[in-house]
Amino acid sequence: MQRIMAIGCAGAGKSTFSLKLHEVISRDVIHFDQYYWKPYWVETEPAQWLEVVTKLADRPEWIMDGNYGDTFDIRLERADTVFYLDCPTWKCLWRITRRILKYYGRVRPDMPEGCRERFDWPFYHYVLTYNLRRRRKMLELLNSLEDRKRIVILNSSRQIDSFLQSLHSR
Repeated sequence: MQRIMAIGCAGAGKSTFSLKLHEVISRDVIHFDQYYWKPYWVETEPAQWLEVVTKLADRPEWIMDGNYGDTFDIRLERADTVFYLDCPTWKCLWRITRRILKYYGRVRPDMPEGCRERFDWPFYHYVLTYNLRRRRKMLELLNSLEDRKRIVILNSSRQIDSFLQSLHSR
């Protein structure tokens, strides 16, 4: 596992998983939110964003944490392993609410300076509808890659912990 993608709904635990995986296999973690967002929640221009992702993906090894579907092709071409954290909607909603309450008005460690945590109703809607709108397509995509990539679908905190423990044991 040299180039790893961690994907899934917001609140599924991608950042936490990526940091724990880093502790075990010592690959650099790239939190996409840190590269995409500019201070005060300004989005990176699309052409510039594709350049940034291409440069990051060209590194010899990494753990990339984040969805950003417009860059899937770039990353999938280079990734050897994809982790899909397939969490239920209620758990993702709970986790983002807990995260917002914990960091409200402050910048989270995995965000760029100036992006203070806030309540964002469109973001809640995105999380609420993620599994309805995106999950099936994501699973179909991952299924189509299984002969060329290592695909690992983790459905619970217990599975995630068990997987990480198995890596520790090697």
